[in-house]
Amino acid sequence: MPPINILDLLVETSQWVDLHKSFKPVSGHQTKIDDYLKRLVVTLFCYGCNLGPVQTARSVKGFSRKQIAYLNIAHTREKDLIEATRQVVNAYNKFELPSYWGTGTSASVDGTRFDMYEQNLLSEYHVRYASYGGVGYYLVSDTYIALFSRFIPCGVREAMYLIDALIQNESEISPDTIHGDTHAQSTIIFGLCHLLGIKLMPRIRDINKLIFFKPDGRARYNHIDQLFSEPINYQLIKTNYADMLRVAMSIKEGKVTASTIVRRLGERGIRNSLYYAFRELGRVIRTQYLLEYITDIKMRETIQAATCKSESFNDFVKWVFFFNNGEIQENLRHEQNKMVNYNHLVANLVILHNVNAMTKVIRQLKREGLEITDDMLAGIAPYRRDHIDLLGKYPLRVNKRRSRQSLKLH
Repeated sequence: MPPINILDLLVETSQWVDLHKSFKPVSGHQTKIDDYLKRLVVTLFCYGCNLGPVQTARSVKGFSRKQIAYLNIAHTREKDLIEATRQVVNAYNKFELPSYWGTGTSASVDGTRFDMYEQNLLSEYHVRYASYGGVGYYLVSDTYIALFSRFIPCGVREAMYLIDALIQNESEISPDTIHGDTHAQSTIIFGLCHLLGIKLMPRIRDINKLIFFKPDGRARYNHIDQLFSEPINYQLIKTNYADMLRVAMSIKEGKVTASTIVRRLGERGIRNSLYYAFRELGRVIRTQYLLEYITDIKMRETIQAATCKSESFNDFVKWVFFFNNGEIQENLRHEQNKMVNYNHLVANLVILHNVNAMTKVIRQLKREGLEITDDMLAGIAPYRRDHIDLLGKYPLRVNKRRSRQSLKLH
């Protein structure tokens, strides 16, 4: 693949999808900006790669710190970044190469931690990493492109935002099967996903510690009866089923987010029969899933491969967010969300450019007579980075004339 500078890459991909059409003045009354595409690319580079306005003005000549910051403040909202990301995903979906990697009917969710300053509302102490930060939560299609991103605290359960990711995704890639790690599962989420027509298939750690539930307390099973404990209360589900469907329809229509419902139902002080009905339904679905999970090795291999794609994207998106050791330097909540969305958008633009370049290389190899099979194409991925120059070029001048006021050595 030919080497390319990150700014040239962003210019090319922005022109392919007419990215500038997604960004408009916040008030609708600002005057037009000259060289809007150039200003937009510099802004994407500034916030998507975490340089910040000051360092970007030093690195890219012809722009001041105020010019770069102005476009972010006056012309960029979170929904604009989401719309631009949707355009990039739709453009990516038109290529043939991603069809060798997946069908687009399944996706995986996972979070990756970003360092942050301690003194802000979102930052929390993460036990696993022993530092303060927040979590970038991503929905990654089985074709390797990320469909959704959100910035969440470290202390919350990631499964709360799993359904939000699927419902709020408006791209042409619409998965109905979702994979994740242990954090992507709970009985409440299993119940909600079932009513919404979503097949939840997480990778579960310490599966031997989970409880299997019987449909009838009087039932006895040969060889596996010790796996089961409590029976399911089907009467509770039947009594609350109409209300459960109303909640599911409200989520489906976008009247309320699933994370809000789950958080509200899960508060200990207000747990009611509706919460326990969702839990009972989730126990039914999860027990069925666990029985299939422990008996079908092919299914476990599929889930493992799907979650590996999310982990690979997490590594790739952190590589794009390279400056200042990947630490988010914003303290305002909406600006932190925008930083993650900027990073997501730039990562997707790089993936789009990689797929285009890979397609050209593969066609050239085929014209030269090289046999390329479907298995070969299925074994590659668009997270390539060796040919991309993130840091630019630095002129070295050793024969520069000395200043007369230089220090004299005696």
